[in-house]
Amino acid sequence: MQIGLVGLQFSGKTTLFHTLSSNSSQTHTNKEEAAIEVVKVPDERLDNCSKIFNPKKQVNATIEVFDIPGLRMSDDNKVKITNTFLNAVRNNDALFYVVRAFKDESIIHPMNSIDPSRDIEFLETEFLFSDIAFLENRLEKIKKDILKSKDDRLKKELPLIEKLFHHAEKEQPLRTLQLDDFEVKMLSGYQLLTLKPLVIAVNYDESSIENVDNEIEKLKNKFSKIGAEFIPFFAKIEYELSQMNEDDRKIFMQDYGIKESALSKILRTSYQMLGLQSFFTVGEDECRAWTIKKNFTAQQAAGVIHTDFYNKFIRAEVVHYDDFIKYGSFSKCKDAGVWRLEGKEYIVKDGDILNIRHN
Repeated sequence: MQIGLVGLQFSGKTTLFHTLSSNSSQTHTNKEEAAIEVVKVPDERLDNCSKIFNPKKQVNATIEVFDIPGLRMSDDNKVKITNTFLNAVRNNDALFYVVRAFKDESIIHPMNSIDPSRDIEFLETEFLFSDIAFLENRLEKIKKDILKSKDDRLKKELPLIEKLFHHAEKEQPLRTLQLDDFEVKMLSGYQLLTLKPLVIAVNYDESSIENVDNEIEKLKNKFSKIGAEFIPFFAKIEYELSQMNEDDRKIFMQDYGIKESALSKILRTSYQMLGLQSFFTVGEDECRAWTIKKNFTAQQAAGVIHTDFYNKFIRAEVVHYDDFIKYGSFSKCKDAGVWRLEGKEYIVKDGDILNIRHN
């Protein structure tokens, strides 16, 4: 899973990226295009399992986060979207617009004023124009190719592209259009920008903590029809939090009235947007979180661990994390009737602990 951080210069995007990077497992950097981090997904459930089993290794789920270079003012005093920028954005599964709401006279906004609504509209409009141009070109090509070929796929694709084009022409992002699984699969190779799940992360300063809920609500109401999630965050505070140990972090968050870190919000929201969830395998050798799509069967989840587990699947021993913590051991879970054997069609739930039986 890849998340792209997108925003204007001096929005706090890179500060947010460095906050996420403090929890990274490895680093890859391409200064000309984007900084990339493989970030561990924090999961208190996995931490608690490790405290019980004291394993040799704990393996968190991971996601890739891309810090796409911020958009700057050009020589003619306009912020312009380049093809290089658009290509960097396309290579992500979900997008985070990082929007500036903090005031600081020493850091000049590229558009010379602080206006989160304007910045959101600017990015959405540019991405929508890009999608419209692509869809228009694709329509022309399909119509020409249908005359030369009897390819059934093209005949199925034509009405779909027409549906998307007419929707985008009404200035509606494609993520707000209802698509079935077949249509989503057909479009998977095109990387349409406004079809990607979107979170808008609004960067406030600490003086706005008391009013932030009202401000976010105003933005939600104004942009209720674009199909985005909104997350407020405080870049400077979050970065300080990321550098602290767990005890100091809790005290600091209490002092500022912060209930949840931006890191946790971003990762949890990403999972929800992309239809992902976690299951666990636990033991003295290793406690690990595995990422799967919602509605995966036990056999499909087994295949994520190893291909042989899918091909030679027999049964899955299953207990939910909540039950395991409640009773404290597998044997007590068996006595309580919450440990069970499930077949290959069992739908795995978020937080299930699995042990796969296979040939």
